[in-house]
Amino acid sequence: MKTLISAIAASTALVAVPALSETLNVVGSWSSLPLNQQYEQPFWTETLPEATDGDLQVSMTTHDQMGLGVADVYRLLGQGVYDVGMTVADYVVADAPELEGLDVPLVAVNAEDARAMVDAARPMVEDIFEERFNSRVLAIAPYPPQVVFCNHEISGLSDLEGLKVRASGRMTAKFLEALGAEGITVSFSEVPGALQKGVVDCAVTGAGSGYSAGWWEVSTHLMTLPLGGWDPVVTAINLDKWNSLSPELQDTLQTQIAENFEAPAWETAQDALVNDVACLTGNGECPAGEPADMTLVEPSAEDTERAREILVNEVLPEWGERAGSDWATRWNESVGQAVNVQIPVN
Repeated sequence: MKTLISAIAASTALVAVPALSETLNVVGSWSSLPLNQQYEQPFWTETLPEATDGDLQVSMTTHDQMGLGVADVYRLLGQGVYDVGMTVADYVVADAPELEGLDVPLVAVNAEDARAMVDAARPMVEDIFEERFNSRVLAIAPYPPQVVFCNHEISGLSDLEGLKVRASGRMTAKFLEALGAEGITVSFSEVPGALQKGVVDCAVTGAGSGYSAGWWEVSTHLMTLPLGGWDPVVTAINLDKWNSLSPELQDTLQTQIAENFEAPAWETAQDALVNDVACLTGNGECPAGEPADMTLVEPSAEDTERAREILVNEVLPEWGERAGSDWATRWNESVGQAVNVQIPVN
């Protein structure tokens, strides 16, 4: 661990800054994906330093460029190895099972509903990050909803039964098991090889992420039922670092990240999904490059109804038991009201 921390400290100390400025060592999410390229990088390296007249300087890398395990991002953040970290919340639910309640699959079918769900969950998420990771939540931004890539012929939800499916998070894995599929754990970067070799038949990720990572080269069918929710990425700052900033810098950082990172990411999320599906299937114009020709499988009303029944009757109650009655009650009073779903609480 000492060697890792030394390497991280060396890799993040990349810029010379004025003596009176504050420096933030920032670790972003996946470097190859649009959220980082279009929103994270410009905000941290350009917008924020300019907005503070150089009083906040940033040295930025990403967790994949550093070779960090995604489950370690917030753990190391809490230890003060770097100042700001961001990744998919579902990656760290082994440390914080209550955090699964942020990204519930199948209940938000558009960006507006997804943001309402995230906003309702935010007070819970803020408490979780302070208690579990010694950090303060600065922003929660979406990847496009998690869809299903299959290197196997499918025509609907029932065709996933008996298949090996890479899940994007624990709640999605529980859903797949309840459906009769086999949930498989495979890291994002290893999925193309797993699809090609038959280690998995299908895999769940964001449509844009799958396009950017070339999953369409090793899969044939795309089902747009959002089995993995919207995979929110939480940006958080080490609490000790936050407390060391002046009130003026705290206010500027919080205002700027809400207006110039979080809001734009949400505003483009719905259009991004439409564009990403067009890029993957060739059904429409692809602004990102050459379109692929995957077979589009749109969920039927029966698929949607069955999926929701499994979620409400099996997946969410199981999560409520694991998270505990206090968290299940908080979820019911916040997210549950926003999405019109309630979990039984003993």
